[in-house]
Amino acid sequence: MMQGWLRADGRKGIRNTVVVAYLVECAHFVASEIVAGFRGRDVQLIGFPGCFPNEYAARMMERLCTHPNVGAVLFVSLGCESFDKVRASNAVEASGRPVKTLVIQKAGGTRATVKAGQDWVEGALAEIATAVRVPMAASDLVIGTVCGGSDGTSGISGNPAAGRAFDLLVSEGAACIFEETGELIGCEEIMASRALTPELGQLLRDSVQKAERYYATLGYGSFAAGNAAGGLSTIEEKSLGAYVKSGDSPISGIIKPGDLPPRGGLYLMDVVPDGEVRFGFPNISDNAEIVEMIASGAHLTLFVTGRGSVVGSAISPVVKICAN
Repeated sequence: MMQGWLRADGRKGIRNTVVVAYLVECAHFVASEIVAGFRGRDVQLIGFPGCFPNEYAARMMERLCTHPNVGAVLFVSLGCESFDKVRASNAVEASGRPVKTLVIQKAGGTRATVKAGQDWVEGALAEIATAVRVPMAASDLVIGTVCGGSDGTSGISGNPAAGRAFDLLVSEGAACIFEETGELIGCEEIMASRALTPELGQLLRDSVQKAERYYATLGYGSFAAGNAAGGLSTIEEKSLGAYVKSGDSPISGIIKPGDLPPRGGLYLMDVVPDGEVRFGFPNISDNAEIVEMIASGAHLTLFVTGRGSVVGSAISPVVKICAN
């Protein structure tokens, strides 16, 4: 049995990191300079680039900063952006973590903010070093899986290996999440047959059919030039390859990005927005998909690639599985 860091909400983390989060692109450089002073230590950078966040962005930031792998949070604000820094800070404070917000326009500019930020992070590292470590079982884990840079070997090697790992983890009580509903087109009936209830089976069908309608409206789907060059022939072949990442366990439910699995079991993350098509392609990048996994509590993500991918993440480890 491994050891984890116990958080106020009862969850346990496999990391104990300080997160420095910029709340607008204008604060990115200052936040990066703060983190640069802690190379080799568990201080990591995340952020939101836009000046006008929506509810999705606010929710992602709150979920990331209250993830069980996070011990303390420093927000870096320019001062005139629209991100609700008070709401974000209150969410972290309510979770029992040390939190601080620095506003560059009030702190005296770049150098003063970097100095103040590094001083606070140094103190936060000392404070969270005293956090309680407790036994942690597989049933305390949330594990995600994503595939990217897929080729003809992904569906016959790497993805089935991830699926087998999921079966073992679910059998021990872990919560496991697979996603990419746009890459499961054609697999809805197979998934529905694995649902715990007929009602869930219909929801699984609906989620994939929604993705199909979404892509039809956009005029393109989740099939890249590299997929074809790597030996994938059709979206159906790619879908079947992506599907086997889920293993063979019964499907317990559907969640949206930022939702926490209510208990152990296997969950599909529905990444396609509800309502009319207005947000563009939902699977922006492998990195964005990993962020959504982390926002839903994933302690680590199994990332399967055939052609090769160098993606990683802050907060939670990414375990690479090479299919080719």
